[in-house]
Amino acid sequence: MKKTAVLFLLILPILSFSQETEEEKETIFKEFLNNLSGSFETNAQWYVNDNVLGDFDDPIPEFELENKHLRANSYLRLDYRFLNNFTFGLQAESYEPLPLLSYFPEYKGTELTNYYINFKNKKLDITAGHFYEQFGSGLLLRTFEERQLGLNNALRGGRIKYTPTNYLSVTALYGNHRIGFDHSEGDVFGLDLNIDLKEVIGLEGLSRFNFGASYVGKSEEFTAPVDEFDPNNTFDTTDFPELINSYAFRFDVDFGKFFVNTEYSLKGEDISFTAASLGNPQIIEGKYFDGSAILFTTGYTVKGFGVSSTFRRLENMSFSSDRDLVRPGNNPFGMGSINFTPALTKQQDYSLSNIYLYQAQSPLFIQNFGGQAGEIGGQIDMYYSFKKGSTIGGKYGTKVTANMSYWSLLDATFDQDNSTYDSELFKFGEKLYKDINFEIKKKWSKEWSSVLFYQNLAINKNLAIEGSYIPNDEAITSNIIVAETTRKFSGGRSMRLELQHLSTDEDLKNWAGGTLEYVVNRNLAFYVADIYNYGNDNKDEQYHYYNFGGSYTKGATRVALNYGRQRGGLFCVGGVCRIVPENTGLSLNLTTAF
Repeated sequence: MKKTAVLFLLILPILSFSQETEEEKETIFKEFLNNLSGSFETNAQWYVNDNVLGDFDDPIPEFELENKHLRANSYLRLDYRFLNNFTFGLQAESYEPLPLLSYFPEYKGTELTNYYINFKNKKLDITAGHFYEQFGSGLLLRTFEERQLGLNNALRGGRIKYTPTNYLSVTALYGNHRIGFDHSEGDVFGLDLNIDLKEVIGLEGLSRFNFGASYVGKSEEFTAPVDEFDPNNTFDTTDFPELINSYAFRFDVDFGKFFVNTEYSLKGEDISFTAASLGNPQIIEGKYFDGSAILFTTGYTVKGFGVSSTFRRLENMSFSSDRDLVRPGNNPFGMGSINFTPALTKQQDYSLSNIYLYQAQSPLFIQNFGGQAGEIGGQIDMYYSFKKGSTIGGKYGTKVTANMSYWSLLDATFDQDNSTYDSELFKFGEKLYKDINFEIKKKWSKEWSSVLFYQNLAINKNLAIEGSYIPNDEAITSNIIVAETTRKFSGGRSMRLELQHLSTDEDLKNWAGGTLEYVVNRNLAFYVADIYNYGNDNKDEQYHYYNFGGSYTKGATRVALNYGRQRGGLFCVGGVCRIVPENTGLSLNLTTAF
């Protein structure tokens, strides 16, 4: 019934169009097309057996029997504007015959997943249906779609944005999260306020001075299934936190060359689990814990030079619309997340720099030999441009960037008998990750340019994607160096050569890699790439992870065809990660917009 009603609304203009004259039909049809926009994307892969990695096998148990080699994730989005202020839209998704490897297993089949209707004028913006929203930096609330990770946590409900003046805006919302093709049991509601204090006070010396405040609530009824974790537990439900109230406050000040952004969030009391390393995680009976987050960013920028730094402290900030999604090991796909706490490290472009990746550690875990309460750390970014004509700058100038990041566990003391803990506010605990990297970009002539990149990092060997294991000082230290050069030719042609090397005495030891890319013109490009684990102590596992393919782009349409072997491990986009298994196959990517 729901799908039928939505489709009827979409085709209503076409039905009315059939009753007009030929000339009117042509005019109405053109108007309909002018008001219709959309996009289509499909990502397909044909997985093949590999004489090195072995026969193809899906790691998800329920898919083992089907074991389909050819799979595709496809997305169709349509938006239609009408009556000047209204927009109607929908999104259909297809995962046929099965989703690609390591995607949420409930993505199976074809469904109408998102739909909405929106009214917007100068002061009001009202949406009913599915929508995306972010309060501040997202420490309390952010909904978004990231198809590469299989994430779509849109809220289905209602949202009102009201802007009565040029210095005040208010947002109110209510809804349930998308979880695969279904929606959460828990209700999410929020209120966000933004004030332009520069406009209110009339400050002329500042470029920007904003204040924001947010409230986010999550309501979920207490249900008996928690007893499945421990049949001997008898919970006193009189004070069980069915409603969690959370708040955030932020300031954004820009003095022109210097800026400061700060945000503080407080998450209301919620249940906590023992860690997954104990086996079946248990709810800690009668103990409820609040959480907090501090984010501070500052920077200074002038012509040719800039520096920015970010500090963040997260304590017990895992926040999901369904209580059971917080249980360790129960949500490796990140479904139903209310807030957004990505890893704050530099997002690297090179394949060897993406072998050892950091994943933010925000949850609270308590267990009999300790625990972890969250993370603390930050990063610094710097860039400097040497002037053209200077000794180092040369004729075309030289650009240098540097990034440093450091993250550790919160320093916390755990009392297992009483199921409590105490944490220090600004004290660093056990080191999780350290990264120092530099990049030099140099243009030698109109035809030639080069990039030199170096990275030194150390990461805890036992760091888990969900933070469900307590680190124990087993670290991997690596050094990565990358050199690349690009040669431009006439007619839009170019060739790029990239060489990489990773050296470490731990884990799988040394790697070497390279990429050769040839751009035929603005539409057509080809590449071949390989990374080789030549330092592996087990010579039988010194694998080549090769890839080759090309892409063709015409207007808003892009087609890419690739064949190769995928290295297993963490795959991250924007600081959010999922685990991907090793596999080999032919992949096709098609995207178009209209």
